Amino acid sequence: MTETAPALELRQIRKSFGAVDVIHGVDLSIREGEFVVFVGPSGCGKSTLLRLIAGLDDPTSGDIVIKGKRVNAIPAAERGLSMVFQSYALYPHMSVRQNLSFGLENLRMERAEIDRRVDAAAKLLQIDHLMARRPGQLSGGQRQRVAIGRAIVREPVVFLFDEPLSNLDAELRLQMRVEISQLHDQLGNTMIYVTHDQVEAMTMADRIVVLRGGRIEQVGAPLDLYNHPANRFVAGFIGAPQMNFLKGALDGRTLRLDSGMVRDVPVAQAGSLPVTLGVRPEAIGVSLDGHGDVQVVVKNFEQLGSVTYIYTAFPNGETLTVQLPRQIPLTRGQTIGVTFDAASFHLFGGEGDRALPMNR
Repeated sequence: MTETAPALELRQIRKSFGAVDVIHGVDLSIREGEFVVFVGPSGCGKSTLLRLIAGLDDPTSGDIVIKGKRVNAIPAAERGLSMVFQSYALYPHMSVRQNLSFGLENLRMERAEIDRRVDAAAKLLQIDHLMARRPGQLSGGQRQRVAIGRAIVREPVVFLFDEPLSNLDAELRLQMRVEISQLHDQLGNTMIYVTHDQVEAMTMADRIVVLRGGRIEQVGAPLDLYNHPANRFVAGFIGAPQMNFLKGALDGRTLRLDSGMVRDVPVAQAGSLPVTLGVRPEAIGVSLDGHGDVQVVVKNFEQLGSVTYIYTAFPNGETLTVQLPRQIPLTRGQTIGVTFDAASFHLFGGEGDRALPMNR
């Protein structure tokens, strides 16, 4: 039985602008029907990589393969892809129906087929009652649905989304995240989605590709990246609030932190080296009477009803964020005790601040 070719493969993709290298030998395989999110800080290369896949830019070297076919020399319009941009890019003088059908008319598709595709997309996106309106008469969320509909009518092999929600307010972003995820479930197409927002990545992706400086740091399912980050960068980028990082040194299997705490840790291989301890805010216990592994001073806190965020500091100035799934009485400047569970520790050290293997 022949294995189905991946929907998309990137093979040693490199991209340079003059003397500046921005993509450094990226290898990636995306399965048919997968929802993959490229995430990383500004300038990491995620949008450049998307443009290379779309055919809007050419790679300096390497191969882009779609369903087993190398497409480097194939124009963007002939790659079987549809792209949804951050700016919507709708024609302001055209109605919604005209915006949806315009690309298909340029392909000289028969009118009956155009109408079938446009009507089906409008119904799916629940914009069929807006077909006579122009973009200026629509809300931000409605304009985004039209932009997505214009991609749907092309019935592409792969959907490409370039930060499509960044212009929307927080409530609408949440709603559109849910709608795009539901759309993926309904259509079953391969989708590649670019964002700088790790919450979008965590809530939408089948797999996340974490990029930094034009290189892939780690690829995996959202909870795999959250629970088993490959290095300190991934650990700090995935998760909100961000993982706490405390400087120290490993002496055998004894961890000595600069903040004064000394703990045995379940590191797989004993050693002696400078390390950084990573611990998630929700993995820290709090005692208002000051008992615990170490004492910290409350600098600030946020009480949101169902969750409390406490921002504290050690005597040496290092900070520690604590997340509690409950309400708790606090005052700024008070001293509290915090307790750590070594089973939740992450240790990073050596070249690239790689994660050190732990016995869980």
